[in-house]
Amino acid sequence: MKLTALTDKHIALGAKMAEFAGYNMPISYTTITDEHNAVRNAVGVFDVSHMGEFIVRGKDALAFLQSATSNDVSKLQPGDVQYSCLPNKKGGIVDDLLVYRLDDAPEMVVEGEQSYMLVVNASNELKDWRWLKRLARGFEVKLQNISPKTGLIAVQGPKAVEALQKLTDIDLKSMKYYSFRRGKFAGCNNVIVSATGYTGSGGFEIYAKNKDLVKIWDKVFKNGEKFGIQPVGLGARDTLRLEMGYCLYGNDIDDKTSPLEAGLGWITKLNKAAEAPSFDRFKKQKEAGVKRKLVGFVLNERRVPRHGYVIESPRGAVIGEVTSGTHAPSLDQPIGMGYVKAKFAAPGTKIKIVMGTKKLDAVVTKIPFVTPGV
Repeated sequence: MKLTALTDKHIALGAKMAEFAGYNMPISYTTITDEHNAVRNAVGVFDVSHMGEFIVRGKDALAFLQSATSNDVSKLQPGDVQYSCLPNKKGGIVDDLLVYRLDDAPEMVVEGEQSYMLVVNASNELKDWRWLKRLARGFEVKLQNISPKTGLIAVQGPKAVEALQKLTDIDLKSMKYYSFRRGKFAGCNNVIVSATGYTGSGGFEIYAKNKDLVKIWDKVFKNGEKFGIQPVGLGARDTLRLEMGYCLYGNDIDDKTSPLEAGLGWITKLNKAAEAPSFDRFKKQKEAGVKRKLVGFVLNERRVPRHGYVIESPRGAVIGEVTSGTHAPSLDQPIGMGYVKAKFAAPGTKIKIVMGTKKLDAVVTKIPFVTPGV
């Protein structure tokens, strides 16, 4: 298994470790519920160095990304971040990703060029790289995979600003959601501090060179101690994202799911100048309406729905399948997401989740399931 720059830290902290996307990653340090609540109420720190990072630069960088991604990259100003996806040629999704416009740093570009960073899922790094290299043929662009030398931690929660502000001159409180700044952080140069995350509780993601990551981790924990800072594993990362209704690649979206089915029409800009793969299919889906939709649902039972469980109508007809499920610590209730036939997608619709010989009552609900801080 691959290791991150922080693997020894996790082991020293007594983390429960397991393989994830080829990496030896911390699943939990104490309990998932305890770590989940730390992020919702104070501040927690994730090692997410397994994520992939690609640099795209060149005269045709914008044109290339416009033709490869679903969202409208032309809207990005230097310092902006955008959530998007890579549509494939069969109406599905190669991956979902973040697009950073890096022109904030003069050393990153030359005159007449633009520079971007793409942040992709760890399990898709090689697949995405090959896909983008194929699509780049004919464009004057340079692609660089900086994943092996890039570390990433996510500092999430309502006290993240307080826990981090003394470590940088960047005014963290003034940063808007989905923006970033580059600067000195915890004594390390050329660090990207991004007002993004996968928890819904606010906070930052910090990109740095692997050689600097241990120093940054130690200083973050030292400064955050009085704010109740805790290390958080991938177990709570999943419960946090699911309470917000955020899609997980491989569960809720994949090579066969349309972004419109997944509720990602807002990142699929069908009227932009350059069309990405499958845009003709997506336009037809938008006009005709999709046949199935990704929905959230809650159960009154204590049993947790799992990926692959069948969803039935109250009369016993098969109408869909569960994609994600967990016990939501913030609600103390099982929740899940799954695809159902469109006519069963309205909030308040009663459905049944098939768990072996049992069929458990559930109700379709709006997502997010929770609104942190409210």
